Amino acid sequence: MLKCIIVEDETLAQDVIRNHLARIGGLELIGAFRTAPEAVPLIESGEVDILFLDIRLPGMSGLHFLRTLSDPPLVVLTTAYAEYALESYEFNVIDYLLKPISFERFSKAVNKILDGRLYPSTAPGTPGAFPGAAPDQPAAPAGDHIFIKSNSKFFRVDFTEILYVQGMKDYLKIHTPDFTLITHQTMNDLEKLLPTRLFIRVHRSYLVAVRQIRSIYGNTIELGKVEIPIGVNYKDAVMELVGRR
Repeated sequence: MLKCIIVEDETLAQDVIRNHLARIGGLELIGAFRTAPEAVPLIESGEVDILFLDIRLPGMSGLHFLRTLSDPPLVVLTTAYAEYALESYEFNVIDYLLKPISFERFSKAVNKILDGRLYPSTAPGTPGAFPGAAPDQPAAPAGDHIFIKSNSKFFRVDFTEILYVQGMKDYLKIHTPDFTLITHQTMNDLEKLLPTRLFIRVHRSYLVAVRQIRSIYGNTIELGKVEIPIGVNYKDAVMELVGRR
């Protein structure tokens, strides 16, 4: 179940999104807010998978709010103003929905997430589907890549593309520079498929690519602008990594 929040100052617009969410399986609404700052504690808790965010908000615009988030959830922008479309894609948002939002258009945006492919196949580095795979075939390593199952589709992901993997209970978010892939799989299962020379588990909820580590300080790993916590039970393994490099 993917957890969602709404940041929208118009009650009617909130209600429309609530009703659309209620009609789609696999999504749970855990919060709705009128202003961006009100949503910060829940977003920083790491519980939020999808953020439905209005652009014109009181006090702080939605786009300005996104600039303040170091590790935002998946974002679907909602607005009555088409002129923000170009600027919004600077943030790699999943979709841009113009009000009034029809259920057909809303479900199309959400299905980009539920199907696993979050950005168009024309985006650089986006993995292609694996058409020859049987629906129940598990993802399997293949030298320099794996195929990740998302619903009934399989996507090729090269090891060199992966920045880090984030666990979300029954789901994983696989982060790369160009796309984020959601898959219904456990961290332990995926860890077995990835080469130990290239990846290290640093937390119950995080696995990182060794080549992407920029610095380690205290209980934190820096991957560019992203900070990943080091779990107590994984500290020794991280320190061993530092020692042998």
